[in-house]
Amino acid sequence: MRRVVAMFCWTFLVWVLLTWSSMTETLLFGVVIAAVVAVALAPLGEAVRPWLLLDPRRSAIVLRLALVAARRVVAANLRLSWRIWAPGRPLRSGMVVAATHERSPAGLTAVGLLTSVIVDNQLVDVDRHGGQLQYHAVAAPDGDPERVRDAINGPVERLVARLTNGGDDAAGERRGSP
Repeated sequence: MRRVVAMFCWTFLVWVLLTWSSMTETLLFGVVIAAVVAVALAPLGEAVRPWLLLDPRRSAIVLRLALVAARRVVAANLRLSWRIWAPGRPLRSGMVVAATHERSPAGLTAVGLLTSVIVDNQLVDVDRHGGQLQYHAVAAPDGDPERVRDAINGPVERLVARLTNGGDDAAGERRGSP
């Protein structure tokens, strides 16, 4: 039952965000659709329970994660704008491989989505068992996969690890390390 309730909450949240309506009929229809989808998807496995965000430590980490992602999005957009306005700047775009310490499907999804929102890097491929992420980068950083991780996905990954471990950053690094 907990799976169904968690899936219902997430599905209804998506419905509200997509419709962005306060009309009673639309919301009631969304409740029905969310319930059907939740019942259909519940047998597939556990879903992150949205009420876990009520924990103040997790809420603080989510807020910090949102601020880090927003700061990196704004900085990347400004860099890209500068490249467009000053086309003479050298551009070293290409594919790079970044190491990852994250192993869980939810953690990899969060890291991939949040780092791909940043216009500089787009996640292309995930090697979960090899601990690598492949990105297309506008400005490809130099170095081995660990140095690329520090430049692209490391800051976001550390916060996601803290979120999945209830705030223990060191445990997240140990848990996911190869």
